[in-house]
Amino acid sequence: MPYAGDVRDVLSAAGLRAGLPTTEAKLIRDGTNVIYRIPGGVVARVGPPGSRVVAERQIGASRWLADAGIPVVRALAGIDQPTVVDDRPVTWWTELPEHRYATPSELGKVLAQLHSLAVPDSPRLPVVDPFDGLADSIHRGTELLGVDRTWLRDLLERLRGEYTALAPGLPQCVIHGDAWQGNVVVPDRGRPVLLDLDHLGIGPREWDLISLAVDYTDFSRIEHSDYQAFVSAYGGYDMTTWSGYRTLATIRELRWTAFVLGKADVNEKAADEARHRVACLRGEITRPWSWSAF
Repeated sequence: MPYAGDVRDVLSAAGLRAGLPTTEAKLIRDGTNVIYRIPGGVVARVGPPGSRVVAERQIGASRWLADAGIPVVRALAGIDQPTVVDDRPVTWWTELPEHRYATPSELGKVLAQLHSLAVPDSPRLPVVDPFDGLADSIHRGTELLGVDRTWLRDLLERLRGEYTALAPGLPQCVIHGDAWQGNVVVPDRGRPVLLDLDHLGIGPREWDLISLAVDYTDFSRIEHSDYQAFVSAYGGYDMTTWSGYRTLATIRELRWTAFVLGKADVNEKAADEARHRVACLRGEITRPWSWSAF
């Protein structure tokens, strides 16, 4: 029976199959994954259609990281995961206790631990592609002026060329793929915990370090002392001094722009924000930039 894209219906059907109660589910976040809290200290993540392989990889990565000594969000034991309904995977996770976002120092320490791990034979991790989905997002950006779409396409091609030239000189390791303070949280009691394993894979450490560095250099979201604490906790490597820094910074900012662009056709505030971000990338607005969260 198809569920016509109704996420609550998908969750309900998955709960029946998994033997978990979902009638009192509370929405936590509606994004690429729709996340609910359900009774019994369980969090359910409903993935987009066709993402079963990604969901399976998340489950395997969580178990491997836990075995490797990295505090990580735990997949619920005793259930065959993921539960797939209408080509949408639902995964079930142990709810974390009350927590806060990591400080820059705490984030740096966790990333240093993660990057020190040997690349596993199993689970087989994908190579992280910083450009994944960007061309499609720009193509579908109906709220863009034609001249802006053309400019973004040219920027994307330039960045691909720059990254291709940089990549051979960058050592590869296990990376989170979307490392920022909100994806490492700290319970009231206990060690920082790594969240959101959608993009975990193999890539250069710089891709994990770029988000906080950009927060510092381009947005002034963190103080100099906090950025230095991040660098120190990671082991002393300040990637803002690296010759390839601006290339990775612009790729990350283009990804953040594409994310909002994907919401612009149904959300006028997102459309305004997307146009603002494009203007920033085009150099029409000087740094430090101020971008609204979505």
